[in-house]
Amino acid sequence: MLRLLVGVPVSEKAITLYNTPLTSEQAAKLKLLLQADGFKFETRPYTLFFAQKDKLTIAVYEKGPKVVVQGRGTEEFVQYRLEPEILGEAKLGYDEVLKPEMFEPHFGIDESGKGDLFGPLVIAGAYVDRDIAQQFKKLGITDSKRISSDKKIRDLAKAIRESRTPQSVVTISPERYNELYKKIGNLNRLLAWGHARVIENLCELKPDCPRALSDKFADVRVLQRALMEKGRAITLDQQTKAESDYAVAAASILAREKFIDWLDAHGKEAGVPLLRGVSKAVKAAGRQIAQQGGSEALARFAKMHFKTAQEVLTD
Repeated sequence: MLRLLVGVPVSEKAITLYNTPLTSEQAAKLKLLLQADGFKFETRPYTLFFAQKDKLTIAVYEKGPKVVVQGRGTEEFVQYRLEPEILGEAKLGYDEVLKPEMFEPHFGIDESGKGDLFGPLVIAGAYVDRDIAQQFKKLGITDSKRISSDKKIRDLAKAIRESRTPQSVVTISPERYNELYKKIGNLNRLLAWGHARVIENLCELKPDCPRALSDKFADVRVLQRALMEKGRAITLDQQTKAESDYAVAAASILAREKFIDWLDAHGKEAGVPLLRGVSKAVKAAGRQIAQQGGSEALARFAKMHFKTAQEVLTD
């Protein structure tokens, strides 16, 4: 569907995924609207309610709360029901008007592996300007945490690379990570060092870029102190939920691809699948590695300052 604002097309293809925060009152009102429209409700974990009709699903999650609209008919439902009757404002398709900074030249930085026992810490960055941001929007570039399919992560990462936008990926292997953590002694400072390295790399590729954006993980002064010569010349921004920005979203996908590829490649060396997170299954895999080769073997694949790593060695 084509939508126009002051004569300019701002949405060129149907949107099939949309999410936005709700108030508790808006969530209750939405439920009544869906009931009146004949949606069928199901019980789903972590949701206030989940409803489906034809090819369209509506999930309102407890955390937030927030609504996720997905499937065929998303754009029409958001435009003609959700926005006017629940939200009271029109936002869909107006990104460039409502958030012009997303389309201005800047770097986006994000990381993957920070909360996972196994695998590296990967920090990535990508550059966008108006044309690249529009291209990423058409490709469906979004925060990697919203993408559950490894295949889709790899497909989108390939599309980002093929766009030839300036980009950089820094991979800190578990062994190197453990060394740095011993020296630095603080995860936020280690993250700042990685972000600074990526920003420096991007500045070499695109020296006239005026700004860099990342998710807020520490006091901005921590990152400012870590910036290198070229990085100190640009404006540094940190925002919560920065992954909604196309440059940051692209960086998150590049970082996630490198992270999952590392786990797949090194699982053969470890002798067990290297799973994500810090679950019981992850702990069991760590115990198996430690039983076979001790703490030195575990340190080749795991972040040793994690509580889970110490529990594995104690066990």
